[in-house]
Amino acid sequence: MEAAGEAVVPGEELQAPAAFLAPLQPEMAAAAVLPERLQRREAARQQGVERQRQKKEAQVVKEEQSEFFVAAFAREREAVEALLAAGSLEEAAARLQGLQRLLTESVRFLATYEVRQGQEAVARLQAELAARRQQLQPKKKFAFRALKKEAAPGSEQRPAEPAPPAAAAPAPGHGSAEGEAAGPPLCGFSGAEDEELELGPAELLQRDVELSGLRGCRVRLRGNANTLRVRDCRGCTVLCGPVSTSVVVDGCSDCLLALACQQLRTHRTRGSRFYVHVTCRAIIEDCTKVSFAPYAWSYPGIERDFESSGLDRSSNNWNVVDDFNWLVTDKPSPNWSLIPEQERISCWD
Repeated sequence: MEAAGEAVVPGEELQAPAAFLAPLQPEMAAAAVLPERLQRREAARQQGVERQRQKKEAQVVKEEQSEFFVAAFAREREAVEALLAAGSLEEAAARLQGLQRLLTESVRFLATYEVRQGQEAVARLQAELAARRQQLQPKKKFAFRALKKEAAPGSEQRPAEPAPPAAAAPAPGHGSAEGEAAGPPLCGFSGAEDEELELGPAELLQRDVELSGLRGCRVRLRGNANTLRVRDCRGCTVLCGPVSTSVVVDGCSDCLLALACQQLRTHRTRGSRFYVHVTCRAIIEDCTKVSFAPYAWSYPGIERDFESSGLDRSSNNWNVVDDFNWLVTDKPSPNWSLIPEQERISCWD
């Protein structure tokens, strides 16, 4: 007996009518897409969890490094202070260099305020060391007789003697006593205008140098100074060899400076270009339109001066600048910039 409808041919599968399957196809496609969306969402969630975990671990490591630095820095600072109090100046100087290296190597994970506190502590110890060294030197003999004897030939080398700056900028060999009373005598230039000024290695060796009130001058400092302060200068070019410790630029405008040092602190300065080799992060405060490029000035004997300065030539943070007037972390400071390569100076003379 034949069943109602068509007979099923052996080996063939039953197929639903196309009219029946058509309405089901969108639902089947959606069911297939849903697991893919869930999988992508789950993968994204897991990636987010992993990023949070890595961020937390990095924060823990950073905090541990910061705690280690604070403890190590405090220990070394106390050791330097004790050596200074005991009069062991050479040993204190060696430990102080180690303290500076510790700070330099740690800047990558320290907060800005920690870097600033460390730099201020190092600067204070450097000033105290310089003052102690000065106390041990024959004061009267050097400060009066030797200085006055060398002032005369220096005055002959200076082309603009009759100007008012003459009293403030005596012998280029040993300069004027422009420093603070508590510190060692400074050498340098003050109040000159449109002059070519220069100091050499013998005159600069581990001296504290100050340039102040200059207008339109070109200053070459070939040698290894201990510190350098550039104050209230306008439209000047300052080319300086390696400075063992810190450079402070304050109240300057429209200047070009080539500087190599451990610390660079710039205050109230505008429209100036810096070519720097600095082993610690540079600091600017109350500055506008200042720009930076790597140190590129050279002269015969500069390698020897780098060696005597103790600066690490492999460490240069010329493009890492902390602006104490810009606390936003996700946007760059508008007060400083990098000098484009095509605009950088290659010939200095």
